Amino acid sequence: MDFLLNFNILFFIGAYLAGSIPFGMLLASTFAGVNIKEHGSKSIGATNVLRVVKETNPSLAKKLSIATVILDALKGTIVLLIAISLGAEQSTLWGIAVLAVLGHCYSIFLSLEGGKGVATGLGVFLVLIPIPTIIGAAVWVFCGKVLKISSLSSLLGLTGVVISAIFLNNGLEVGSNAPMYIIAFVIYYKHIPNIIRLVRGEEGKIVN
Repeated sequence: MDFLLNFNILFFIGAYLAGSIPFGMLLASTFAGVNIKEHGSKSIGATNVLRVVKETNPSLAKKLSIATVILDALKGTIVLLIAISLGAEQSTLWGIAVLAVLGHCYSIFLSLEGGKGVATGLGVFLVLIPIPTIIGAAVWVFCGKVLKISSLSSLLGLTGVVISAIFLNNGLEVGSNAPMYIIAFVIYYKHIPNIIRLVRGEEGKIVN
């Protein structure tokens, strides 16, 4: 029982559970009356919310998509900020970050299915490596505007974060880049179907 009351363990469990909350699915179901797990890519992320809800309610689709991005990002951010306020060590903070992303990608509330981790990854990176994350976010937004392919823009933005962090000596302060690489790997891994479609020239574009 003492194990479950351990400071770090409580935060790790909290991070995973918070990451597991499927905000995209909840928003689409509550405000648009649609289950995004049964339509489109079946992902719980903002892109699928936009695509699916747009079919029945275009004016609502963008609002729900933006709300999904914000809430998915905050899942990890809020837990991190609470941990920081209580004096958690850097190793604990990066453990929280990894578990929040894993929660989103492999949600306990969705039988270990979930989203692709981009927004949640952005949220935790913004707290822990803010400058590289701002650079990566700028790459993400720019590529999104130019390429209009959500998955490719997200992956390029993530790559921008990782490369910037390496060149800027990222400040992980845990003696290793491993936590950052783990998060990046999970997000890349969840995008394998998108990468295959990109190679085949079959990946859909987001149309304004």
